[in-house]
Amino acid sequence: MTTKDNINYNKNKMKEFRSPVYGVIAVPIEKVQANDYNPNSVAPPEMELLETSIWEDGYTMPVVCFYDDINDKYIVVDGFHRYSVLRDSKRVFEREKGMLPVSIIDKELGDRMASTIRHNRARGSHSIDLMSTIVSELVEMGKGDAWICKHIGMSKDELLRMKQITGLASLFQNKSFSDSWNAESE
Repeated sequence: MTTKDNINYNKNKMKEFRSPVYGVIAVPIEKVQANDYNPNSVAPPEMELLETSIWEDGYTMPVVCFYDDINDKYIVVDGFHRYSVLRDSKRVFEREKGMLPVSIIDKELGDRMASTIRHNRARGSHSIDLMSTIVSELVEMGKGDAWICKHIGMSKDELLRMKQITGLASLFQNKSFSDSWNAESE
């Protein structure tokens, strides 16, 4: 493929892509469920502020979900706390008529986990313990160190620390170490 062909191919591919935010839909809250891997947490004062913000301004950002067609559920990828406000705030629930604005991404679980982490890290902090659990799960899915670093925005040192926190030997399997240390001889 020539450079010109490559440029045209990339232009056509870009034309085909449409950001999920252009397809926001209203979904009944009972069809939405949290994912089981989000390491982000928000303190009660900030949750109250989020509820006030949604009450005062409405939903200004959709909740990003994956549609599970087998169970007919929308699984939260990003926006768990916005989802929680609709679920838990009677006044917001009533005003929104129980409907949550959702944009949908269609990605495999590992990529959804990476999306969740990218969204969280772009905004603030999250639990180290849960983050190390996600790293463990990604490694168990067969995702390599380079993939993890690239897709969830970690440096090699951060990834090593996450692996050390979990203490799971499987996270280090197939990795070469210097001859100066041997686990069997210890």
